[in-house]
Amino acid sequence: MSEHVRRRAVVVAATPTPNGDLHIGHMAGPYLAGDVYSRYLAADGRDVIYTTCTDDSQTYVTTTARRLGVPPGELCATSAAQIERTISAMGLSMRGLPPVDDRYREAVLAFFTRLHETDRLRERTVRLPYAEKTGQYLYDGLMAGGCPVCLAGSSGGVCEGCGHPNNADELLGARSVLDPDSPVTTREVTILVLPMEEYRERLTAYFAERLPRWRPHAAQLVRELLARPLPEIPVTVPGDWGVAAPFPETPGQILYPWVEAMPAVMYSTWWSAAQGGETTEQVDALWRAESGTELVYFHGFDNVYHWGLLDLVMLMAHGDRYVLPQANISNEFYDLEGEKFSTSRDHLIWTADLLAEVPRDLVRFYLALTAPEFQRTNFSTAALTEVTARRLTGPWNLLADALDALAPPGSATPLPTTATGRARAAGVVERFRLTYEVESFSLGRTAEHLAVTVGRLAATAQETSGGADGHLAGDLLLQVRALLACAAPLLVDTAAEAAAAGVELALDAVQPEKITPFALPRLPRADQAGAGRTEVAA
Repeated sequence: MSEHVRRRAVVVAATPTPNGDLHIGHMAGPYLAGDVYSRYLAADGRDVIYTTCTDDSQTYVTTTARRLGVPPGELCATSAAQIERTISAMGLSMRGLPPVDDRYREAVLAFFTRLHETDRLRERTVRLPYAEKTGQYLYDGLMAGGCPVCLAGSSGGVCEGCGHPNNADELLGARSVLDPDSPVTTREVTILVLPMEEYRERLTAYFAERLPRWRPHAAQLVRELLARPLPEIPVTVPGDWGVAAPFPETPGQILYPWVEAMPAVMYSTWWSAAQGGETTEQVDALWRAESGTELVYFHGFDNVYHWGLLDLVMLMAHGDRYVLPQANISNEFYDLEGEKFSTSRDHLIWTADLLAEVPRDLVRFYLALTAPEFQRTNFSTAALTEVTARRLTGPWNLLADALDALAPPGSATPLPTTATGRARAAGVVERFRLTYEVESFSLGRTAEHLAVTVGRLAATAQETSGGADGHLAGDLLLQVRALLACAAPLLVDTAAEAAAAGVELALDAVQPEKITPFALPRLPRADQAGAGRTEVAA
């Protein structure tokens, strides 16, 4: 039994931009990781909501829509439907995607109206890049140029490479993405901002406690940001795609797209809870400080500034109204055949397409094994086929065959176990817990430990097949049952098949002195598309 207090957990995956489906770079990052962690918490007896919400107001929606020649609203609707189908196909334990509707906009506006009414926002006159030919103010994905920190190519808002923000006119050599030939000047405009610097003392205290548990690259970025004057967060900007800002100081402006994420995921938490039969009048109820909710975020390195700092300050700006995240688990970029995923160059593999070719559990295992947790890693279709066969399906199915011979699953006669066998089964669980708990969470180590444990048990089964007594067979069954329980957050179809056959998969199951023989479900090969596919519960 985990020592964690049995509080509700809300696990948030970075909000996807609905300008396309989710490719495997997305899935190998926050989405699979958040699902595995959520499933572990649920298996450990926790009440957990795993959620996200499409980020419809992003400028990348408008730039992609222009490139494809479709209205932005149509692109959002199409992409959100694709993303939701992919979430389901991958077996993610979300309850779907909430609609970005009037209730959503009401929740977003209420969040910022409270900040406005409590005098947390400040008027600032800034100089924004302006495309002279189109008469459009430029920010985020509407412009490109050079990062003022690392000098690499960057969009507006934040640099994908070094992670540093670039507000207003800080981007070097800014040019319009929608009209690259347009002269770009700067114009003064009054906007509302949330000054981060006013929260330095609270931020310093927060990170003194939590930053040591962050992954090194993300922690380094936060230390760099705290070592210099903190930027001001734009809350409103002049634009025509997004949620209209209701404030008299900034008529005709919209909310800056990046600030929507916090109220958006509060709304998606509320919506997800309602899908499970729990309704609350206030959209932010499960994020209130008195709720005791434990928050964990999963996102990419390019969103460390947003999810790690910007969104944190927006919660702090509400005083003590909200809980603060217990952890931010970030990932690096996932490459495809040695090069960065690129939608514009069609250098990608959509998750849905891969799942149509390869059984889901094998996709989940390989993406976990190669997850870009601490540095960029690479996906290769050939490697997926070879590695899953050699490290998972081969030894797994050998183990299943040997187990059937040692302890025929049709037998109703329980087999005895020994104290040594019970201790080893408990040890299997404890080793997996180290890879699942938030302080040391790692998809890669989970998948690696799974492969090593399967190989060890397969070898043990082969060695004992010549003359196993009941105790040896019972001890092996105990360890296999522990393996199934520990693998369940990752191998969702295999776990569903075992559970349907009556195998107990609780992580805190008592290790009994006798165990009834059961069959270990076989794993399909990578070329057996859809084999053994089971609908898994969210």
